[in-house]
Amino acid sequence: MTKPIVKTVTVAADPTRAFEVFTANLSEWWPGDRHSVSAGKGEVPQNVVLEPRQGGAIYEILSDGSRTEWGVIQRWEPPAGFEMTWHPGQGADMATRLALQFEANGAGTQVTLTHSGWDVMAEKAEEMSQHYSTGWDHVLGTCFCGAFTQ
Repeated sequence: MTKPIVKTVTVAADPTRAFEVFTANLSEWWPGDRHSVSAGKGEVPQNVVLEPRQGGAIYEILSDGSRTEWGVIQRWEPPAGFEMTWHPGQGADMATRLALQFEANGAGTQVTLTHSGWDVMAEKAEEMSQHYSTGWDHVLGTCFCGAFTQ
């Protein structure tokens, strides 16, 4: 069984603002040039969209204007956090799970991302987990945190 990936960063904002930047401003900081279905085709997405509600979709608008699903929000509790299925470039039957928590921490907010459910990947679980582990370092640690220093 492949262990969950857990990544934690602290940003200089209160939980409400940190949650808003992560969700409402996703398309502004998400590195679509490196971490998207489009990037796998050598392209950049037109947009990355998160529908802010339980049952809301997270999806990418490809360069040709078509839509590809990344997941569905299963729990929506602003500003404490949210959980979702995660399957960019794959069918929903191959979805893993993402959970994000936003907790006040001194003058900022500690954001914890937990990526689990690797068993759905069967023999590719460990390889995919390692790939995502380094990817989340960039997405969360560099890009998301960078949205607070601009």
